[in-house]
Amino acid sequence: MTTTSAPPLRIGRGAVRALGFLALATGALESVVTPTLPLLRRELGMSHAEGALLSIVLLVTGALITPVAGKLGDRYGGKRVLVRLMAVVCAGGLVSALAPNLPVLLLGQILQGAMVGALPLSFILVREHLPEGRSKVAIGVVSGLFVAGTMAGTLAAGPVAEGLSRHWMFALPTFAVIGATALVRRLMPEDPPRRSGGAGIDRPGLVLLGATLVTLMLVLALAPEILARPLVLLALLALLACLASGWVAVERRAASPVVDLRMVARPEVWKACVLTFTICVGTSVAAYLVPALFAVDADAYGFGAGATHIGLFLLPGAVAASLAGPLGGFGVRRFGSRAVVTAGILIMAVGLFGLAAVHTEVWHLVVGKTLIALANGLCVTATVTGTATSVDRGDTGIATGLVLVTRVIGFAVGVQISGAILTAGTPAGSDLPAESAYVFGFVLAGAVTVLSLLVVRTLNKGVKE
Repeated sequence: MTTTSAPPLRIGRGAVRALGFLALATGALESVVTPTLPLLRRELGMSHAEGALLSIVLLVTGALITPVAGKLGDRYGGKRVLVRLMAVVCAGGLVSALAPNLPVLLLGQILQGAMVGALPLSFILVREHLPEGRSKVAIGVVSGLFVAGTMAGTLAAGPVAEGLSRHWMFALPTFAVIGATALVRRLMPEDPPRRSGGAGIDRPGLVLLGATLVTLMLVLALAPEILARPLVLLALLALLACLASGWVAVERRAASPVVDLRMVARPEVWKACVLTFTICVGTSVAAYLVPALFAVDADAYGFGAGATHIGLFLLPGAVAASLAGPLGGFGVRRFGSRAVVTAGILIMAVGLFGLAAVHTEVWHLVVGKTLIALANGLCVTATVTGTATSVDRGDTGIATGLVLVTRVIGFAVGVQISGAILTAGTPAGSDLPAESAYVFGFVLAGAVTVLSLLVVRTLNKGVKE
């Protein structure tokens, strides 16, 4: 393996602004589906299980892109890889904007998932071209603009979809991403590959991981419909087991695996992954069920909210999520990671069980969703921080990457379970789930969240100043 020794070119404010504009645009594009999911379900005739699948395919792509984006950046240069990833994202946005049906829209969302690898590459470029002090500020700015973009997308998606069409809610942020990518290509200097030679990308492992995740999502999405056909269900489960076993076998022999399973075997890492998975399952159940409950007809047990109002109702949760990172970091420094994770789990349990008990007023759902979003941010920040400080410095990237990939998988599984619960709870000949299906979903998520306290008890207290 060889490394380049040429000093990096310094970048000006224009290049940093271009990266910030790109983060803002991608955040907006990523967030348009959640507040408009009830509208998309009506227009495309989707079941709740299909709606759940639509809301997570972007994340599944992201789970595959995240482990290899940095390696590709090392091999070919960060700017080159970033621009090509964003070209895929732009293509996905245009496909989503033009999609006449669910399969085409799913394809667009799969392509858009490449954006998950773009933010880490932006951070790499900033650190490559700026001195330490300025790079920290620039990373904070880019991160903040991505969060601001998600809030803007949450607020604007509903009015655009209802005032223009669902096609425009994908098209407008996609045009912004195209413009931002052009600016980055023009203003960001080329960075030479930092490494050449060495082990390549683990393509067999990547393909098998993707097939395993897709099969898992299909099992969860189709479970309510194929329970009456046990042979079909058993066949899918057997296929899932074969793919997962094959992936483990390949990863154990790969020179540069997608996921380092030896790292997963370390107690501090697997405990962090289990915690992250359970916490994100609880978060994602609320992320799917709350907007769906807002959209239920007011003559039944819901509120008849349209996409615009749903976006407004979800905004406090988005604000809480943006504040949770800094609060979690402060809490870890002051009280230690275990204390912050415990507090977050208790807050999330209160939010989930509270939603199961009372959901007859809009403010019930707004408060519950805000508590859950805050708790998720606290837990994830503390878990990532605790993991990063419990492994050797050289293993930090691998260990925290595993936690972040687990976060995506947990969210995807939780959303699919939510869709399956609502589908199973919908009486024959009706498209309205029973209210008890929502209650069961919130209670199940709350129970999973509380059980994660068993793992928290075994954690080290973590960093405390």
